[in-house]
Amino acid sequence: MRTRSQRSKWIIIGSVIGLLGIIAIGVGVGVGVSQNKSSSKTSSNTASANGATSNSSSNGDPVQTNPNDPSTFEKDPNLHQSFYALAYTPAGSQLPNCTNSLDDVIEDIQVMSQLTKTIRLYGADCNQSALVLEAIKQTKVDMQVYLANYPTPDDSTAYTRQRDEIKAAIETYGTDHIAGVTVGNEFMLNYLNANGATDPNSAVGNQGAAILIADINDTRSTLSEMSLSKTLPVGNSDAGSYFNTEVLEAVDYGMANVHPWFANVTVQTAAAWTAEFFEETNVQPAALLSNKPTMYIAETGWPSFSSDAGNANNGASDASEANLQIFLDTFVCQANQNGTGYFFFEFKDEPWKDAEFGGVEGWWGLFHSNRTLKRLQLPNCVLN
Repeated sequence: MRTRSQRSKWIIIGSVIGLLGIIAIGVGVGVGVSQNKSSSKTSSNTASANGATSNSSSNGDPVQTNPNDPSTFEKDPNLHQSFYALAYTPAGSQLPNCTNSLDDVIEDIQVMSQLTKTIRLYGADCNQSALVLEAIKQTKVDMQVYLANYPTPDDSTAYTRQRDEIKAAIETYGTDHIAGVTVGNEFMLNYLNANGATDPNSAVGNQGAAILIADINDTRSTLSEMSLSKTLPVGNSDAGSYFNTEVLEAVDYGMANVHPWFANVTVQTAAAWTAEFFEETNVQPAALLSNKPTMYIAETGWPSFSSDAGNANNGASDASEANLQIFLDTFVCQANQNGTGYFFFEFKDEPWKDAEFGGVEGWWGLFHSNRTLKRLQLPNCVLN
């Protein structure tokens, strides 16, 4: 959900750390992310490398034995719940043109439920919280969702508008399938960029943090007033280098976007860089705080394409399906073994990002936008 300008400072910081990470890897300091050639993998639908058939239509929509009952969708034997979690935004969920639909979200949930039991949203506009919870209800899958509120520094109404959407969804569907509520996605990164600063713990950073913490506390109050039978954790998501300490002290969990692509590292070292960066920049500092927030990788992945030649290489490796495959091979099963909580970025390509930002922005999906799997072999490994 970031523009190129918003990522610029993150790229610079990531690049420096990435160089250090490469040096460390060269002397054997990788964190359990060596290639596991022996782990079995699988591919699905028309892009299957082994020719296996898929229980989906030609456009990637799952087949239902009863067309009127979404819970009767046929499982694809080539898909496995090997991912800790996935990042997800329903297509058509950006204001002012809300074009999302329940049917589309249902089909997404049918596929994603075969890959993971957990997904995260980024915001609540366009009724996406209710759509996802209704889709989970109709498909009867075992899935948890982190609902999200996407406040922005330049729109004072964004937070309250989405808060009310989330509240209405919870009142309708309860909390059985809600893992938490995330307030803010790269709010601090955007606030610092808008105010010409770089340090999230500077005076400027603390000014932005105060705005965000007020929203976090209001979310807690709203949930408390609802007398929920299940206490929902409240968290925050930001770029890995941009967490403000006061914000982390106000939440139950933090989600860090950790992208080796934007750190300009090679795809061969990307998984090790991701593990090392997350541990040193996010996990260890959070463990020193009195509330000890649980830390997750909110986004990590590798782009499979660029809309223009100028962004087709990060200075070290290409954006390609072959390199996405390498990152899958070296990150997913190893992260599972290490007990790392991560949200793979992302389920499927997002054409609106390509139209608005170009470059690699719209091409991070495991699946094409029509739910057909890319030329990939997906991991088949056990979650700890």
